Amino acid sequence: MSQQPPVRSTSSPPPRPDASMSLLTNVMDHSLDDGYAEAAARRGEGGKGLPSTLRAKLGLAAALLLAAVVVTLGAAQARISAPTLAKEREQLIARIEAETSAADTLQKNVDTLRDAVGTKQRDVLQKHGGDKAELVSLLAGATPVQGPGVKVVVDDAKQTKTGGGGPRESSGFSDTGRVRDRDMQRIVNGLWQSGAEAVSVNGQRLTALSAIRAAGDAILVDNRPLVPPYTVLAIGNGQRLSTAFQDSADGQYLHVLQQNYGVRASISAQDEVRLPAAPSLIVRTAKPGKGRS
Repeated sequence: MSQQPPVRSTSSPPPRPDASMSLLTNVMDHSLDDGYAEAAARRGEGGKGLPSTLRAKLGLAAALLLAAVVVTLGAAQARISAPTLAKEREQLIARIEAETSAADTLQKNVDTLRDAVGTKQRDVLQKHGGDKAELVSLLAGATPVQGPGVKVVVDDAKQTKTGGGGPRESSGFSDTGRVRDRDMQRIVNGLWQSGAEAVSVNGQRLTALSAIRAAGDAILVDNRPLVPPYTVLAIGNGQRLSTAFQDSADGQYLHVLQQNYGVRASISAQDEVRLPAAPSLIVRTAKPGKGRS
């Protein structure tokens, strides 16, 4: 019986199940890029260079060292110059104190001389004033006076501001609750007009020649600055003077300041008030001139 030769299969091997996923297969087989592998091999062969983390640490250490050197130098410089600055400061303070003391001494001398001159003027006025010497002394503020009267206290409004733009703003002043020199002028003139025989503001006697002015926001009476609150004392019939002033135009003006601008003010009749003599006395007389032909 004849045998059939074995039949050789010429067909190709069956395809892999993941043949359709060649991209994923390549990624799995070659997870590290060839360029990275070559660079790692070169670093391993050469053995030169420092890791990047070590270089960063060395750079940070160098920066900190430089900062420490700068701070140390600055502290050393400050320590060296501190004694010199302290000495200069002490010298400046001593000089200011010396000049202040000298100015106070001069002011005391001026006050003493002013009082002496005022005393001599009052003595001369009383001696040569004739029958009306007492009246002239009163009107000129030459002698201290006391008697019934009124007391008017005026003060700035609470939380006074420095800005404005209202009807009180003029000549550089702002529309606020701050008491101005023109306000004090109206109050004093109102008391005179209401029958006051003598007036003082914060202890300063006023005469017919007294001036109430302003220097910035400060009020000056005869060139002497006043500090609020402003206390105005007037000699006269207390209740009658108080009523007459409050009913006058100047009293109504003060009332408007209270209502519209918050200026604080009070007026009260007093059984007795004391007013000092005027600090400086100037008496002037007028004589009729001869007619011209």
